[in-house]
Amino acid sequence: MSGAKKIYPSIVKPLFDRLVALFLIVVCSPILILSTILLAIFNRGKVLFFQNRAGKDHKVFSVLKFKTMKNREVDGNTEISRFGSLLRKLSLDELPQLINVLKGEMSLIGPRPLLVEYLEHYNEYEIIRHQVLPGITGWAQVHGRNWSDWKTRMEHDVYYVRHISFFLDCKILVLTLLQLLKFSQADFIDQKQETFIEYSKRR
Repeated sequence: MSGAKKIYPSIVKPLFDRLVALFLIVVCSPILILSTILLAIFNRGKVLFFQNRAGKDHKVFSVLKFKTMKNREVDGNTEISRFGSLLRKLSLDELPQLINVLKGEMSLIGPRPLLVEYLEHYNEYEIIRHQVLPGITGWAQVHGRNWSDWKTRMEHDVYYVRHISFFLDCKILVLTLLQLLKFSQADFIDQKQETFIEYSKRR
């Protein structure tokens, strides 16, 4: 990558991320406050969900989300609460990750941060996805989101890392907004699909 091409991902993009994240936190503060109050009521005080994920250069950090699962289990499975389902459908459960962006742990755009235990199962091609900060949205998310199989999602992530640019990020932002307006593929279904570890064993 030439010097000119390095300026955007190393200097411009991190600055843009923090400015936009701060702006969105201010603009979305009424939604954040209302969601916090309602979740505190429905989840008996438990508002946020914390989980360790692998970030850039394999650095582990705690990703933040609004807690959308019920505290109790039904038939051995944790259910999504009604309000939590609404948050997911509108993708509002992701809003707390703006704090991860402000802390420099995530970017607005990049490969989604996956579980730490997946690290040892990546091949040389797939591990390329960890050369950049993980994102709230990304190339894979606007091309099938969680409906795509693992092979396709990894290919999209690596494509993004190899072609990262201001124009590609702008394209992803526009496609993300269009996807949100259509509420398309808004419900997460990872728990219904095979895990990456299961996929890695058969690839």
